[in-house]
Amino acid sequence: MPELPEVEAVRQGLDRLVTGRTIEQIQVLWPRIVDARTPEEVSGFEASLAGSTIQKVSRRGKYLLFYLDDGILVSHLRMEGKFHFFPQANSADLPAHVHLKCYFTDQSLLVYQDVRKFGRFERLELGQEAEFFANKKLGPEPTADCFLLSDFIESLAKSQQMIKPALLSQRLVAGLGNIYVDECLYQAGIHPATRAKDLRNNQIIQLHQAIIETIQSAVEAGGSSVRSYRNALGEAGHYQDQLKVYQRQGQACLRCGHEIQKIKLAQRGTHFCPHCQRLGEVN
Repeated sequence: MPELPEVEAVRQGLDRLVTGRTIEQIQVLWPRIVDARTPEEVSGFEASLAGSTIQKVSRRGKYLLFYLDDGILVSHLRMEGKFHFFPQANSADLPAHVHLKCYFTDQSLLVYQDVRKFGRFERLELGQEAEFFANKKLGPEPTADCFLLSDFIESLAKSQQMIKPALLSQRLVAGLGNIYVDECLYQAGIHPATRAKDLRNNQIIQLHQAIIETIQSAVEAGGSSVRSYRNALGEAGHYQDQLKVYQRQGQACLRCGHEIQKIKLAQRGTHFCPHCQRLGEVN
């Protein structure tokens, strides 16, 4: 699943490609991608976007936000969602599994491809985005300005979850998925099964800093291309070259030399070093 760094790379590419273009027509090829159940709902969604001009492409957590002159188109890529841009719609060689097409008035075309059909689109009115994300209980962005240590300490103290699923929930901090949670916990020396409420303040400080630093480094590297991820320009990310534990099971820990292990935790594959991340140990 694309996580914050990958979605940010997609956002940057889309912002370059489609900002300033005016939508001539939207075609929804699979109704559930816009949560539509009738042909009338599909037609209403398509009509609500026709004639709108894209002012900018923004991001909140793993969500993409296409700001229009009269609304916001929200997109969540989920597991396998991808955007492809074609300067000339009439000569576009479209990939399989395209579920939404956006034709622009300059004859260019943006399509959304999703092999697994998990992605979703939703249209909001301008100004509704704060309420939209509050209803989803989305946590702060993982930056020094937004992700406050005092709030993090307070939230962890109330959590009954293990720290890995707590971070995956998106409520403590937005944008982290399986790759970066494993990496952040390794950097902080915290076992992924540790109860969030049992973390000591010095561990939380280390984890807080690890989250900010890891996500920033991954954004700068264009994300991690560990499966099929490409950004909107078709480019792969490079942060996979810096991964310390994710998909390194059976290999030596880069810090201590012990073998990296992979277990199932909260139904997610989880990578850690049993020596550097000892369960119940305070660093």
